[in-house]
Amino acid sequence: MHPQVLEHHPGDCPICGMRLIKKNAEAASINNIELESLLKPANEFVVTSLPVTTAQEKNITVPVKVYGTVEYDTRAAGSISARVSGRIEKLYLRYRYQEVTDGQKIMDIYSPELVTAQQNLLFLLKSDADNISFINAAKQRLLLLGMSENELNKVMQTGKPLYSVSVYSNYSGHVHDAGMSNGDASNDMNSSSAVTQALSLKEGMYIQKGQTLFMIMNHHQAWAALQIFTSDQSLVKKGDAVHIIPETDTAAAIDGRIDFIEPFFRGNSKTLTARVYFHNMAMLPIGSHVTANIYAGNTQGLWLPASAVLSLGSNEVAFLKKDGGFVAHKITTGIRSNDNVQIVSGLNATDTVAVNAQYLIDSESFIKTASK
Repeated sequence: MHPQVLEHHPGDCPICGMRLIKKNAEAASINNIELESLLKPANEFVVTSLPVTTAQEKNITVPVKVYGTVEYDTRAAGSISARVSGRIEKLYLRYRYQEVTDGQKIMDIYSPELVTAQQNLLFLLKSDADNISFINAAKQRLLLLGMSENELNKVMQTGKPLYSVSVYSNYSGHVHDAGMSNGDASNDMNSSSAVTQALSLKEGMYIQKGQTLFMIMNHHQAWAALQIFTSDQSLVKKGDAVHIIPETDTAAAIDGRIDFIEPFFRGNSKTLTARVYFHNMAMLPIGSHVTANIYAGNTQGLWLPASAVLSLGSNEVAFLKKDGGFVAHKITTGIRSNDNVQIVSGLNATDTVAVNAQYLIDSESFIKTASK
């Protein structure tokens, strides 16, 4: 019998004519299977005339593509606080995100403390008009308590105290309830019901001295909060140039630099947030989305065209030219930038590989990698 003869069915040997004997093999488990053991093709060597290339040692500018949102710049936020205790007689601000300008009247309040201070000034003017220092001190106290110059002059001219004193804004921007964070503002801007929601302060309510009444966010000062994925976090640093394209107005592109990288993860996110401060003269909506390219400087190393690298899941290979054919060779890659892949290990500048690794795949077999 000729042992090299194997058939899938009973029969006779085609060489000597003897009856073929059934071959029995016991099943056995295989442990510690390696990638090289599993990836076995029909042939370990591919003969072809595909174009080849070599890994190039060069310095490449690596643009990192990221996404983000427009947020208020909290450095430009201002708070309006109560200088005296009292009751709100008239409120001129009605809902969140209402626009307000510097010097605009926002409420009228009645304050016993202000009334008493006015009466003290009027008493000095009537009984001790020559005591200039006391009179000036009384006037200064009223100004510090929030009374305007016009209201003070009116009190002195009429000789009667004002029971309702106006409060004015010292900032321009959008009105927020006291205690609202930047994240709350961005989330609420996406909800029409939240935008038109009434403020927590109402007419007739009492306020306390030092109480923060409103936050005014300057909509002309904003930052782009860019989300940097884990794989790119080691590349991005403060000062890197950024080109930002807003989705709401692609013509209003913004060029800037990374001004600050937050040293924590927001919420349950696994991305770092980088801020780019800018003047929002185009009035981009707060909470709108942007796309940006961060130019994270040059990276020196060995680079291959992306088409020459084939991903096998947890491993990557390139087809190394050897003895007139190609062998699948395991490599370790690093940064991917456009059509270039950084080679960390597995190849050197003298190795020749196939330009397009996809053409060398046998769809009916695996690939066996060769170690160098």
